[in-house]
Amino acid sequence: MRILVVGAGAIGGYFGARLLEAGRGVTFLVRERRAERLRQCGLKVKSAAGDLAFQCPPMVLAKDIGCPYDLIVLSCKAYDLQGAIDSFAPAVGPGTAILPLLNGMGHLDALDARFDPSNVLGGQCVIAATLDSEGEVLHLNNLHAMTIGERAGGRSARIDAIAAQLGGAGFDLNVSEDILQAMWDKWVFLATLATGTCLIRAPIGDIVAAPGGEALLARLFDECCGIAGDNTHPPGEAVIARARAFFSERGSLMTASMLRDLENGAPIEADHIVGDLLSRRRTRIEGLSALAVAYAHLKAYEARRARMGSGSSR
Repeated sequence: MRILVVGAGAIGGYFGARLLEAGRGVTFLVRERRAERLRQCGLKVKSAAGDLAFQCPPMVLAKDIGCPYDLIVLSCKAYDLQGAIDSFAPAVGPGTAILPLLNGMGHLDALDARFDPSNVLGGQCVIAATLDSEGEVLHLNNLHAMTIGERAGGRSARIDAIAAQLGGAGFDLNVSEDILQAMWDKWVFLATLATGTCLIRAPIGDIVAAPGGEALLARLFDECCGIAGDNTHPPGEAVIARARAFFSERGSLMTASMLRDLENGAPIEADHIVGDLLSRRRTRIEGLSALAVAYAHLKAYEARRARMGSGSSR
């Protein structure tokens, strides 16, 4: 199976490198600047699960794509989605499966608008990874899981064939027969984590220890769950129980990657993770929306960042 991994950043670089190490037919679609870096320094992954290094990983520029690929793994940030779609479009043929690993749901609308929706799978990943100053992929904890599935639900020969390629590659792979529910469950959790830690500028444990902090996290989570319910995908009892325990854990150092981006003056996915979620609310809530307050905080950051330039807005 010919696999095109769009980008060789933290997420694409990590999972693509694991697949490459396992002998899968992976090619990285990269921009010229990243290609030059990879030619000079190679692709390197530092991880507690095992370091990897490829002197000259297989890569291609968008202008050089000559024929369709069997599977396209898409892991860009939401604000880079349209550019990514334009770059990999020449690699999409009638039988190409597109596996997006973005958070939220808005990217599915964008992909469906450009390609045949039957080509677009559901997917998500759970990993904490970043690029360091040298362009190396740093895996920050022990989590490295990917979940895939047919958006229509159930199992298919296609998803089983893809799972056979992605499985056994040094990370955890799951096939979900209800991938949209799995994506909603993650969205609810991530939106709570991102808005809570960005609004207070602190990890979960510090928020929980602060007066009113635990109640704030609970309010954010309840609002996110309500919106999922408005869209026929309320989290199940087990998911809710795990999330409530997570958002009340004393001493937890967990933060969202969005907070790291915000503190570094980098772009954030405010619209895709929070704004889009708010736009899907159907049930009126009483009083002030904590989620709306957090979204205003993130949009104010983006406005200040744009006004001052991308280098400083903390």
